[in-house]
Amino acid sequence: MHMAISVAVSGASGYVGGEVLRVFSEHPDVDFGALAAHSTAGDALGLHQPHLRTLADRTIVETSPENLAGHDVVVLALPHGTSGQIAAQLPPETLVIDCGADHRLASAEAWAEYYGGEHSGTWPYGMPELITGDGHQRDNLPGTTRIAVPGCNVTAVTLALQPGIAAGVVDPTDIVAVLANGYSGAGKKLATNLLASEGLGAASPYGVGGVHRHIPEIVQNLTSAGGEDIRLSFTPTLVPMARGILATVTAPLASGVSADEVRAAWERAYADEPFVHLLPEGQWPTTAATLGANTCLVQVTVDQKAGRVVVISAIDNLVKGTAGAALQSMNLALGLPETTGLQTLGVAP
Repeated sequence: MHMAISVAVSGASGYVGGEVLRVFSEHPDVDFGALAAHSTAGDALGLHQPHLRTLADRTIVETSPENLAGHDVVVLALPHGTSGQIAAQLPPETLVIDCGADHRLASAEAWAEYYGGEHSGTWPYGMPELITGDGHQRDNLPGTTRIAVPGCNVTAVTLALQPGIAAGVVDPTDIVAVLANGYSGAGKKLATNLLASEGLGAASPYGVGGVHRHIPEIVQNLTSAGGEDIRLSFTPTLVPMARGILATVTAPLASGVSADEVRAAWERAYADEPFVHLLPEGQWPTTAATLGANTCLVQVTVDQKAGRVVVISAIDNLVKGTAGAALQSMNLALGLPETTGLQTLGVAP
């Protein structure tokens, strides 16, 4: 039986908002209500999202509590620091899904340090696969009316390393993560370093030296998975591709642990996960294999000479990194099968 779910999307003209519309369009029960934005209000959606043909004639309305209220679900795809004020004015019974950072962090001090301004509070976290003691975060999502979608880099690093943290086969005091990131992760803002003439043929680091905003969220997640005294060196790098994240994450091998025990930890952690797949030994993740899919591909090995565990993960930053996680979490919150409307098949070549 068709269960109509009315969904409003704020930030509909941006990259994340457009991907939310594309991914949620595949859900058999979703009916779109208000498609909202700020500077593009009054335009036809097709001017900004020409690939969304079934919605191209829809008119973008102003983002306001009045336009967003009255829906079953409101997805906020807004810049960091702006969704808290809107969310506070929406009815408590409305399922509000924040794709920004405003409600991800449990620590107000960490928010002030990395984002600045007043912390908007902490919502249930929208990473169902996150290990939480003896369970997973998906156990905390049914029935909730507020969900904070994780950061895309956070998803790639967390899903890469958390099995080793939970099983105690890695030393969490010396984690190094280096990421190759597609440009869509920076959003549609106009900036010189994001121009095609600057990015094509170039790889450039950003957020270097422990200042990237996703660091406290990654530490928060790995602590949830059982880590203590986590020390993380995190360096993202822009590479000339539109979307995707390839994360290389390493940590010291715990004393007395074998390579077989390491692989067994990842096999146990992801054996039953519908969207996180440990690849066969010798096969390495690529971003191309995840494009358009709510999939995280993972491979793990041990560098015996360096005494380190090496994990590679690949995701589409706009799907598993954002919009897919939002839909996956919405399904759980509403009591629907977690996989409803979500694609695991990538687009190739």
